[in-house]
Amino acid sequence: MHEAYWLDQALLLLAAVVVAVPVFIRLKLGGVLAYLVAGALLGPTALGLVDETEQQKQVAELGVVLLMFLVGLELSPARLWLMRRAVFGTGSVQFFSTAGVFSLIGLALGQDWRLSVVAGGALALSSTAIGVQLLAERKQIGEPHGRNALGILLFQDLAAIPALAIIPLLGAAATTDAGFSWLGLAKAIGSVAAVIVFGRYLVRPLFRVAAQSKSVEVFSAATLFVALGTAWITGLAGLSMPLGAFLAGILLADSEYRHEVESHLEPFKGLLLGLFFLSVGMSVDWSLVLTKWDWVLLGVLVLFVVKGSILFALGRFFARLAKRDSLRLAAVIAQGGEFAFVLLGLASQTGVMPDAERDLLSACIVISMAITPILVIVVERWASRLQHESKRPFDEVPGHENPRVVIAGFGRVGQIVGRVLRASNIPFLALEHSVEQVDLSRRFGSLIYYGDPGRPETLRAARLEHAEVFVLAMDNADESVRIAKLVKRLYPHVQVIARARNRRHVFGLWEAEVDVVTRETFHSSLKMARRTLQMLGMDDDRAGLRVEQFRTHDEAILKAQFQVRNDEEKMIQSSREALAELQQIFEADVVSPKGPTRPESM
Repeated sequence: MHEAYWLDQALLLLAAVVVAVPVFIRLKLGGVLAYLVAGALLGPTALGLVDETEQQKQVAELGVVLLMFLVGLELSPARLWLMRRAVFGTGSVQFFSTAGVFSLIGLALGQDWRLSVVAGGALALSSTAIGVQLLAERKQIGEPHGRNALGILLFQDLAAIPALAIIPLLGAAATTDAGFSWLGLAKAIGSVAAVIVFGRYLVRPLFRVAAQSKSVEVFSAATLFVALGTAWITGLAGLSMPLGAFLAGILLADSEYRHEVESHLEPFKGLLLGLFFLSVGMSVDWSLVLTKWDWVLLGVLVLFVVKGSILFALGRFFARLAKRDSLRLAAVIAQGGEFAFVLLGLASQTGVMPDAERDLLSACIVISMAITPILVIVVERWASRLQHESKRPFDEVPGHENPRVVIAGFGRVGQIVGRVLRASNIPFLALEHSVEQVDLSRRFGSLIYYGDPGRPETLRAARLEHAEVFVLAMDNADESVRIAKLVKRLYPHVQVIARARNRRHVFGLWEAEVDVVTRETFHSSLKMARRTLQMLGMDDDRAGLRVEQFRTHDEAILKAQFQVRNDEEKMIQSSREALAELQQIFEADVVSPKGPTRPESM
């Protein structure tokens, strides 16, 4: 074995990551699964190309330390209070009920109560990395099942912390005649107190000095010193290092340095967490999986059935989710979690759990994590079919006063229009295709109905022929253009004002002969630009003139580009010429002439 043997292994791991991660992301299976599979294939019990060394394990643990530090940064008291129902309600019921069921299963199999409790708690945890990634890829974090999944994962992160402190005490109880280590408890309390004192009285002054140095290297070093230093303190007391890093993160959650700290730790966290998942994959004993494949498959099946059933029941009866959303909730977080490996490893080190049981449970968790992306794809298709079969029928619009205004889309834009009309005592009617948005808006007294404004019968039921204005506030650009053409064809006497997302959307609405098109971010962006110029020292009058010049010029260019909208080369040339012209206008402080007459754009 030559001296650079470690470099050979490092290059193999990096090559595997470079190949596997893009492939898995392209297949929408996630980067975490790529790390697990790459580690499993290259590990000592599979192809045997890479040996799992103690140094690798120690470096990989740094990834967990930094992850827990960042989790603590996210757990400010204010955020926990806003999510209190999902976190402390649904999350606590999920964790304790799941841990209790698995603990009872362990006791029924004749296992020691300490082992059963630790195994139950470990199996109750889900993968934050996989769950959040799958929700983000599908843009479901803001949906009902996504919010509840985040709340549950957040409580699990919280629950993992006392578990990290309790497991060493259980190990001490298992190896002493007294049954409980008062010295261990005193060390635990003392280390937590030391971290709190260190974080409250020393950390902020340290970051203040680092910030005043205006050196990126100094601030990065200070960040790593705090995260690793607090981990070292709890490690000295016999507790887990991630516990100290987590407490330090909480102490900094409301500080002015939080976002800066996150940005400096992100590169380290990503690399070290990748190594952590690689080491997890390498730790799988595939000979054990092959010899006890029946127990492994049974364990994975029991994990998904028990945990998934509890999650589904909580979604339906506790969080009041629809059946399809409860299925999605169960699919996305029914797997085992990365912190389960930490708990199981700690239980093995402290003598609470034999290595054989640890390896068997770890294999079950790894396989459950690998199956999850595929399971989510299957459940999504099933849920979509279920949604189609059990879709709530559109509301029937009852007879009432003819509205002067009909609003299509009652989200963040349509609601503001509706509030102004309501305060002005102007009768209006809103149509919205989101069931959740309809139910929420009705609680605040809005006259809103669940329906598709793109259907002629819905527009007739809303008595659009008697209205004066049709406000098109929908978010989907293609759908809004289609509806605008339909309204102008069926009700040409009704004035249409539409929200536009971008310039292409504006062109489509102009083609539909919409009366007024409003670019949704245009005016707010102009206000921000004006304030930016003022902050840079420009006087208010000149900043206002500069922004007004830009507005007039941009609207003229927009109307000119409408004429060549189907010619990409001319559009690009027009943009370049517009920039040069605008620079000349600013230099001369001259207002540009108005462009040709077209429907108003704002």
